[in-house]
Amino acid sequence: MSTIEKQPISRLAPLTFAWAGLVALTLFSVVAGRWFEWFDGGVWLQLFVAGTVWLKGVLVARGFIEVELAHPFIRRVVLAFVAFAPLALIGIAFFGDQFARWATL
Repeated sequence: MSTIEKQPISRLAPLTFAWAGLVALTLFSVVAGRWFEWFDGGVWLQLFVAGTVWLKGVLVARGFIEVELAHPFIRRVVLAFVAFAPLALIGIAFFGDQFARWATL
């Protein structure tokens, strides 16, 4: 009985697609930032930034770090780390005053 193990990426195409995705997300966020600026920012801008940060983190974790090859515990830790910053941005966008009070001496 043979088991099929996942192997690290040895081709350049998946890495190129991940890199192109990161560049596309960066350019899209610049254009969308200008668009949101016209609508006076607000909570929607923070939600958009959080989503973009999360997508970029997942792209880096899967495309370059190859987190799917790691032990399940390490994979969960890395993906939780990737999700922490966007969740913090969303929490501060909606509950910023409460976070500020908790952080005040």
